[in-house]
Amino acid sequence: MAAPDWKLLYSNPLRRPEDLSGFRLEGEAAMTFPKGQLRMESVLEPEEGQQANFVLWCPVNFPSDIAVEWEFRPIREPGLAILFFAASGANGLDLFDSSFKPRTGEYEKYHHGELDAYHLSYYRRRWPEERAFHTCNLRKSYGFHLVAQGADPLPPVADCSGFYRLRLQLRGSRIDFSINGLPVLAWEDDGAYGPPLGSGKIGFRQMSPFIAEYANLKVYGLTE
Repeated sequence: MAAPDWKLLYSNPLRRPEDLSGFRLEGEAAMTFPKGQLRMESVLEPEEGQQANFVLWCPVNFPSDIAVEWEFRPIREPGLAILFFAASGANGLDLFDSSFKPRTGEYEKYHHGELDAYHLSYYRRRWPEERAFHTCNLRKSYGFHLVAQGADPLPPVADCSGFYRLRLQLRGSRIDFSINGLPVLAWEDDGAYGPPLGSGKIGFRQMSPFIAEYANLKVYGLTE
């Protein structure tokens, strides 16, 4: 639940194809709704490398102080899930400015491409070392700066019991992330890697062959 000083800016149940109207997919993926929740998976095999991964962007530009809430359920491992937030184009341009080179899911185009963003890797199970020691990672770009880590409480797919409630809050220069109300990581952006990021878009990234479901996306802003 949002605190009293937050107001709802955006709500999307992610229940049917019409709910993705205006969203932008970068890369190749299948979006289905088998049980009334958004299921996403790459249509390419992991042997394709970074080209098998994808990003789905919400089209809305959000203000600098936001709280993002969504429900998440991993369906098939291995894989990785990321939330991009405060994402904006380089040189003050819109994230989707036509002058930018096309982005097609390769991670390098998001950390050393024509954009700035925070990257929250909240489900890291792609490689053996990630599955052996679960962490959530927060990065900042431009660049590949790892700025914070926290222990990941989510179990393997076989032990997941339904959806988990995720909440990411950006207020001023402070970032907080929790799962089912449990604080996972917190970080204050001191500007060491450039000025703190503010307004921008949010996007969901997955690495093949991961399959996951999403529901009840909500974004809050501060009240006046």
